[in-house]
Formats: sequence, C-alpha cells, structure tokens
Amino acid sequence: MTLSGKTIRVIAAVLIAALGVYIGFLMPFAPDLGSIGHKALMGLVVALGLWIFRPLDIPFSVTAGLMLAIFLASGIPSANVFSGYTSPAIWILIPALFFGFALAQTGLGRRLAFLIIRMFEPSYLGLTLAWVIIGIVLSALTPSITVRTAIMTPIAVTCCDLAKLPNGSKGRALILLTAISMAILPGAGWMTGTLTGPTLIGFYNATEGLQGIITFSSWAQVALLEAAVTTVLLVVGGYFVMKPSEPMSQSITKQVFVDEYRKLGAWSRAEKWTAGILVGAFLMFVTAPLHKIPDAATCLLAFFLLTSIGVISAQDIGPGINWDIVIFIGAGLSIGSVVAFTGTSKWLASLVVPALAPIAHNPWMFCFAVVIFLFAWRFVDIVIMIPTEAILIPILPAIAAAYHIDPLVWIGLFILPINAMFMNYQNSFVLVGESLAKERGWRPNQLLVYGSIYFVASLLTLLVVIPYWIGQGFFR
Repeated sequence: MTLSGKTIRVIAAVLIAALGVYIGFLMPFAPDLGSIGHKALMGLVVALGLWIFRPLDIPFSVTAGLMLAIFLASGIPSANVFSGYTSPAIWILIPALFFGFALAQTGLGRRLAFLIIRMFEPSYLGLTLAWVIIGIVLSALTPSITVRTAIMTPIAVTCCDLAKLPNGSKGRALILLTAISMAILPGAGWMTGTLTGPTLIGFYNATEGLQGIITFSSWAQVALLEAAVTTVLLVVGGYFVMKPSEPMSQSITKQVFVDEYRKLGAWSRAEKWTAGILVGAFLMFVTAPLHKIPDAATCLLAFFLLTSIGVISAQDIGPGINWDIVIFIGAGLSIGSVVAFTGTSKWLASLVVPALAPIAHNPWMFCFAVVIFLFAWRFVDIVIMIPTEAILIPILPAIAAAYHIDPLVWIGLFILPINAMFMNYQNSFVLVGESLAKERGWRPNQLLVYGSIYFVASLLTLLVVIPYWIGQGFFR
C-alpha cells in the first residue's frame, strides 16, 4: 500500500515528536545539560517537526503556542517565554506589515510598477531591467515580500499575456521568475527591506553580548554589497540562460504599457499620502544615526499616520496582515531568551564551537562551508530559517570569542540560503507567486534551473564579499 504525502508528513512529525519526548524525559545529554534544558530542547524539537512537516496543516502560530506551553510547563519564567512579544523587533514587524497592506489597498504598488514599466521597451531585456527597479522601489516602501509578490506577479502575468508568450515557455518563465526574485532579493540589502531584518534584530537583541549591534547602517555594511552583487548575477545569469532565441512578439509596443498606466487614472489622495508617509519612514530609517529615533518608533508613528488619514481602518486591523506569521515570529524570538536561561546555548556552544575548528580560521573556507551547508539544510528547514537562526544566534558570541568572527557577518551568511528556490516548497514567496499565476506560470524544471542559477550566483557573490568583509574587520 502506498502512503499518501499527508500520511508521510504525519508519521515524520510523530517520529520527531517522539525524539523530543525522549530528550525531555530520558535526558540523554546529562549532566552537561540540566533537566530544564532538556525540557526546553524537547519543546523546540517537537515544534520543529510540526513546523517542517505541518501535519494536518496546523497553523504555525498554533504550533508556536504548543512550544511556549511546553516551556512554561517546564518551569521557565513567563518573562523569558514571552520575551519575543515585548521585543522592539515585533513592533517593527507589525506596522511594517501594514505598510504592505497600504501599498496594496491604495493601489500605490500597482501604480508604481506600471509607472516604471512604461519607461522600457517591451523586450526580454527591458522587462528584466524594469523588474529590478520595481523590486528596489517597493522594497524601500515595505519589508513584506508577500505583498511585493502579490503586486508584481499579476502585472508580470499581464505583460506575458500581452506579449503572447505561451504558457510554460522559457520566455514566460524568465519574466515571471525575474519578477518573483526581484520581489525577494534587492531588499535584503537594508534592514527594513525584508522581514528577515526585524527577525534577526529580535534574535540578536535577545542574546547577551549582541544587543543593539544591528542598526540600519551596520546591516547595510554587511549586506548591501552582497544583495547588489547577487541581484546582478542572478538577473544576468537568468537572462542569458533562460532567454528564448527568438525576440518578443512585435504585437506588443511601449504604448500598451503607457495605456495600462493611464487606465489607473489620476493619483488619489490616499496614494499621495501613503507614498509620502512610506518614503518619510524610509528616510527616517536611513538617517537614524543622526536623529537617534528608534526604528520601532518610526514604524509605529507611520502606522498611526496611515490609520489617522483613513488608509488603514479599524476593520482592517484583523484581516489586514497575516497574524499567524506575527504570532509565530514572536514565539521564535522568545527562543533565544529561553535557551540562554536554561543553559542550552552554553551546551550547544560546547558542541558547535569545537566542530568549527577545521574551517573557522580561514574566512574563505568558513563562509563557503557555512553557506553551502545552509543551502542544503534549506531542503529541511522550510520556515525561512527561523528555527535555525533561533538555535545558532545564541552561540554566536562563543564563536566570536573562539575564532574572532564578528557576529554581524552571519547576517550575510543567513540571507543567501534563506532565499533558496530549487523547489517551490522551500520558498513561501515562490508558492505565493505560483498560486497567483496558476496555470499561466512556470514549470517545476524551469524553477529548478532558475534556483540553480541563484545558487551559483550566491557562491560567486562570496568571491566578491569575503574580501570586503575581511577589509571591514569582520574576520580578525
């Protein structure tokens, strides 16, 4: 009898849960790890199994609640268990998600996309360059990749239809996958460009010795060059590998895009106010070293302004954003405080730090080994690496003390594999794009090719950024 995929997922989650129970009650790592540490590890292992395999399609937030319940039942103080929800990171995350809602609600995102597209000739090269600019602009206005994908994918499908590109063709796959990747990649260069920023801020601030080291400028110091190089290499590689030999149909002209923009009509009051508020917020993030106003304060103020002018209404607070992911990330941000309190981070450091000895003294070997390992690990950790970050970040101070590797460099090491896209299940934003494009999207083998191009682009990017990181003093 052949087992269904759902049955296999249930069995896998049960087996991992059994492993967690074994760890929690039989305490195989004693005496190095205490009783409460074993219980905390049990909660984390059980949650990991449920997050990865999602048996019965249990929401991430509910699974996170189970993990927090196990932590509380293990005797861990509530201040540690719920610390993620009092972190400034969560109060950057919530307003920032509503920025994306405002972009979509007012139509500003669609307007900006067509405003840019109409500047280019309708060709594979022109549309590819247009998506790069659109991705950068929208990344400056909202960290929500889901919203950017939801804005850019339907427009990309429209462009493909206007150009009469057949479903499943190389040309259609090139246009659509470029749009999706540009919704994802460019924003990784600055702290508020993706939700990875608020997430890593929360993990770092929950770790003794790492509080406050992530700022807008320190993030850009590590990640801006990396994001730029990866974007360029992926766009160029994707264009030359996937571009059809024949040119785009002559039936589509630049006037078609001009007409599509004209259909949107004049700028509405809501669009103008939203654009002003979001641009103002981005400028506040960039100039934070000068005015010293915390990013969370800027986000909350912008949230208030968007609500006060009616872009966000009281009725939008519930359905406006994905509260499942908010609750999940808040629980994830609590893990750092929990593992520190229980001594789990010290125990993990005693295992991981010596294991890194063969590669840690060579920045080249270290970066390539970590990135390749994390790319492989992404076939298992499909939850945008939040569980992996929660486990690794608390031991970064120990790694820094042993090998003089600045904890900030891990931002760059995490970003590359987070965006892996060999298979659709690895990348939730690719799944969003597929659901929007439906049968007018790409084929699985085309995604595999594009994901492989991204992997190669990531490795080539390391050849550029490792010398830069060494020059910045991240390896001493």
